[in-house]
Amino acid sequence: MSKSRRTSTKSRPRNAAATRDAILLSALRAFADRGYDGVGLREIAQGAGVTAMLVNHYFGSKEQLFSEVVAHAVATPIILNQENIASGKPAEALATALVKMTSAEEKPQDGFLLFLHSASTRRAAEITREQIEKHQYRWLASVMRGPHSAERAGLVLAIVAGVQIMRQMIGVSPLAKADPKALVKVLAPILRQLISPTESAARRR
Repeated sequence: MSKSRRTSTKSRPRNAAATRDAILLSALRAFADRGYDGVGLREIAQGAGVTAMLVNHYFGSKEQLFSEVVAHAVATPIILNQENIASGKPAEALATALVKMTSAEEKPQDGFLLFLHSASTRRAAEITREQIEKHQYRWLASVMRGPHSAERAGLVLAIVAGVQIMRQMIGVSPLAKADPKALVKVLAPILRQLISPTESAARRR
């Protein structure tokens, strides 16, 4: 039996990149489902088909693994991406993408659930803040023009997160049951005021 097991192990070469990706995916799903405190390395390892020792080998600790999962999530945004911001009408593009993504037919994104379910853990919240400020926030603030770009970028992030929570997670009726086109029509001017204040001022004249 021992000989057979050794032979089986040798015949299954390990792909380091694939193993690492499998661990990250398992961790994302686990953290999104139960938050930072609700998940252990053994569970993550089991989901990836590896041992907890191997998870430690690749990432060093649960905290470092969580940090890399968050970094990957914020580095590949679905709503606040370059395509939407660089479009001719960024406010409308963001509002449309946000309303579509938070509709009743759409499943909440794992990246968003990761942030939401881990926010009550102090260290996890610190890691999340660091990664958001390093990626999404910094990039968004850099492409905005006009005064108070830092504050405006932060408010755009807050609106996106707030709509996801109230419309998709809690299901506040005026938002969850709203006509998508009507919701975009109301939301777009708010985002436009933050993203392009000079354009908003010109439209009011």
